[in-house]
Amino acid sequence: MRITSRDNERWKTLRGLADSERDRRAAGKTVLDGIHLLQAFTSAGGVPELLVVSDSGQKRDEIAAFLQGAGPEVIEVPDAMFEQASTVATPTGIMAVIAIPKTSAKLVGTCVVLDGVQDAGNVGSILRSAAAAGIQHAVLGVGSANAWSPRVLRAAMGAHFSMTVHDGVTIASALADFQGAILTTEAQASHTIYDTNLTGDVAWLIGNEGAGVSTEARALATGSVAIPIAEGTESLNAAAAAAICFFEQRRQRLK
Repeated sequence: MRITSRDNERWKTLRGLADSERDRRAAGKTVLDGIHLLQAFTSAGGVPELLVVSDSGQKRDEIAAFLQGAGPEVIEVPDAMFEQASTVATPTGIMAVIAIPKTSAKLVGTCVVLDGVQDAGNVGSILRSAAAAGIQHAVLGVGSANAWSPRVLRAAMGAHFSMTVHDGVTIASALADFQGAILTTEAQASHTIYDTNLTGDVAWLIGNEGAGVSTEARALATGSVAIPIAEGTESLNAAAAAAICFFEQRRQRLK
C-alpha cells in the first residue's frame, strides 16, 4: 500500500504514535525507528504489526533484504513524509508499529528499579547496561521516562527485547515480594560496592538525576553502597553509576 497524503487517517495515526506518549498509551502501541532496532526486535521473536518504508529506504540492501521476509503489511511513503514522521535525525528509511508488551511477571533474580529517572537517554542507557550484565527485569516507577518511547528505545539499542520491562508501576508494589537485597548508592555509605558481597540477588534502586532516590523508595531499601570517586568530584551520572553497580556484581559472580 502506498500513502502520499498527510491527511490519510492511517498516516495520522502513525504520526501520533511517533510523537505522542498519550497516543501510545491509549493504543498500547509504539514505533521502532530504524533497521537495527527492528532487527533486534524480530531476532527476539517479535512480530511487527505494520512496516513503513520510504522510497529511498527500499533501495538500501539491508532494508530490501528484511522486507523480502516480512509478513506484516508494508506501507510505502515518499522520503519527505517519512522524514517528517521519523524520530531520528538521520532516518534509515524503515519504521515499524509494534504492540507494547504487557507483563505481570514476578521480579526474580537481580533487577534494576528506576525511581523518577526522567532523561530518556539515561533510561535507555541503563536498560542497555542492565541487559548486557544479564539482568532480566527492569522496573520503571511512576515519574520515570516512558520505557516504550522512541527515544528510550533508541538509547537502549534493543535491550527491551532481552528482558522484562515493567513500565509505570508503583515501586512499593513491584518490590513487595522481592527476596533479595534492595540497594541504593549513597556517597556516605559505610561500605563500597567493592567490599560488599553482591553475589546474591539485588534490586538496584536508581534515583532521579538531580534529587536522587525519593524518601518513599529509600524506605524500601535494605542497604546502601558507595561508589568511590575522586576527591573534588561531586557525583556520577545515573546511567554511569548504574553500569558500575551492574558490572561489579557481575564481576563478583563470575569470580
